Amino acid sequence: MCPQGTYATGFSLKVEPYQGQAKDDTALNGLRLHCTRGSHGGRAKATTVESQSNVWGHWTDPLWCSPGSYLTGFSLRVEGVRRGITDYMGATNIRFACSDKKVLEGPGLPWGEYGAWSPSCLRGLCGIQTKQEALRGVLVDDSALNDLRFLCCTQ
Repeated sequence: MCPQGTYATGFSLKVEPYQGQAKDDTALNGLRLHCTRGSHGGRAKATTVESQSNVWGHWTDPLWCSPGSYLTGFSLRVEGVRRGITDYMGATNIRFACSDKKVLEGPGLPWGEYGAWSPSCLRGLCGIQTKQEALRGVLVDDSALNDLRFLCCTQ
């Protein structure tokens, strides 16, 4: 959860780049929210919060809403399970809506389809929960991040 009095104004992704043919891809492995007091706190004073993240990939630079704006909703890109394909990635990217109607799309991977937009949080996003597949072992397909839940601010 963002600290009291702050809300999410930016985000970063933990992304494993495409590994190539016959290698295990996981795409999204984590997501961080960057919480500020809006135009009064500034990006330099942002607090970072995250739920569990998996081991693969690297953190991207933050993407930010415009000053004074905050994250209000999201749409997750997920690669659906396909028959005969043994490398399922799960979540591959995310996009967020900001309160000023700007849309921020993460630097994830291009596979899969975006789902419907979440309901909008009128006071912004303040918390995050992730659903991660545990490491499965050598020569077994891993998918890492599979689902997300965000919590709306109450103040």
